[in-house]
Amino acid sequence: MRILVTGGAGFIGANLCERLLAGGNEVVCLDNFYSSERGNVEDLDVEIVDHDVTEVFPDMGKFDQTYHLACPASPPRYQKDHIFTLKTNFQGTLNVLEYCKENGGKLLFTSTSEVYGDPKEHPQKEDYRGDVNPHGIRSCYDEGKRVAESLCMNFWRQHGLDVKIVRIFNTYGPRMDSEDGRVVSNFIMQALRGEDLTIYGDGGQSRSFQYIDDLLDGMLAMMGSDDFVGPVNIGNPDEFTILEFAEKVKEMVPGEYGLVYKDLPGDDPMQRCPDISLAKEKLNWEPGIDLSEGLKKTIEYFRQKL
Repeated sequence: MRILVTGGAGFIGANLCERLLAGGNEVVCLDNFYSSERGNVEDLDVEIVDHDVTEVFPDMGKFDQTYHLACPASPPRYQKDHIFTLKTNFQGTLNVLEYCKENGGKLLFTSTSEVYGDPKEHPQKEDYRGDVNPHGIRSCYDEGKRVAESLCMNFWRQHGLDVKIVRIFNTYGPRMDSEDGRVVSNFIMQALRGEDLTIYGDGGQSRSFQYIDDLLDGMLAMMGSDDFVGPVNIGNPDEFTILEFAEKVKEMVPGEYGLVYKDLPGDDPMQRCPDISLAKEKLNWEPGIDLSEGLKKTIEYFRQKL
């Protein structure tokens, strides 16, 4: 198949491009490198299109499938320019949908667990509508993804476009940006440098951690599904507090370092854990890589980068 991956040079996008190539597909990576690295895909046999999704798409021909990932995803990246993040989510997604409407093929949109905000339901199911602050510092991403989901659903209803929506929970693995400001990369890099691990708040907030290979399995299963639009949670339901995760990193990267505490950022959710019952039912999918196995591979990747 001929497949387009927007945001294909990012952490998830580059791993996806590699997986799709291994399946014998022709892959086009579209990226403006705002929050990604060209080096992530330069060693892959992909066609690279340097383009911003907020601008009208060039004629790239027809695609059998499109994976729409383009959007800065870590808080420091998406808060660097709030308006641009909102524009990427709305105008960028609209451009992708219009291109798919004109040229055919399936579209898989990568939404996020952040659409649930700071949830009052735990674990989070797909029918939970969320608790998002529309005026907060994270709203450019959270609300941006929510309106992008709305665009996808309305193109499905109004134009019959073959759309799939996945909500991605915290994912880690090789090709992560070491400076993306998220807890996995922060802790590993600080540990490898022998620096104290930075805990925001009291460390009692919880997260679930999904290895990249499990996510890709879920995305491919969703793209291959029939008559299932979603949204569907793709994440690991094993839950850890930030303090528990810090202890796990200390166990795997021994050294003379401790913990340092800082104020919790605004609108940072206290709990984040997926209910994956729907993914099991519709996609026959669940994660298979535990935290120790995934962290070992990720730590080695960052060690080599250092």
